Amino acid sequence: MKSYNAAVIIILVTIISSVQTHTLAQSTNPAPTIPDSTSIGSDLTVQEVEDLLQLHNQARAEVGVSPLMWSKELAIYAQEWADHLASTQCRLEHRPPSDREEHEYGENLFMGTAGYYGVADAVKAWEDEKIYYKGEPLNSSNWDDAGHYTQIVWENTKEVGCAKVACKGNIIVVCNYDPPGNILGQKPY
Repeated sequence: MKSYNAAVIIILVTIISSVQTHTLAQSTNPAPTIPDSTSIGSDLTVQEVEDLLQLHNQARAEVGVSPLMWSKELAIYAQEWADHLASTQCRLEHRPPSDREEHEYGENLFMGTAGYYGVADAVKAWEDEKIYYKGEPLNSSNWDDAGHYTQIVWENTKEVGCAKVACKGNIIVVCNYDPPGNILGQKPY
């Protein structure tokens, strides 16, 4: 009888230890950054979100800043603006500032021929502006050439949410960033 009780105790200790180890592993591992299809917030696919995050975070890693997390709220916000652009002649225009603030979020826009360009091409185009950024604080002359790139790598930015819309044979991509970057007089990293 004693050996039976000892075996039960060993099994219970093993189970408890396994549960504690599993719980500890869950609490020390960060939550996945890729949302499932119900938590994207825009018309993007899960694969497009993965591509967008990977490309943004690759550019950020190259300059030593922390990766961005996906924001469903920013994606909803971006989809609203993308839909607005599609309903008003398909021109790229930045969202105007609200009455309360200059700009609540940072914003990058892209348009290309649908079927030829995709959402990943938007981030690649913005990153291509890297050649114009020489490491100095942003000012009105260098921001114009490199502003999409510097928003991608802005150190204080923590979240991104993007959207897409088809319009007159083109794809429009809108990405919003929180907190916004591109503050004149400051460096992105």
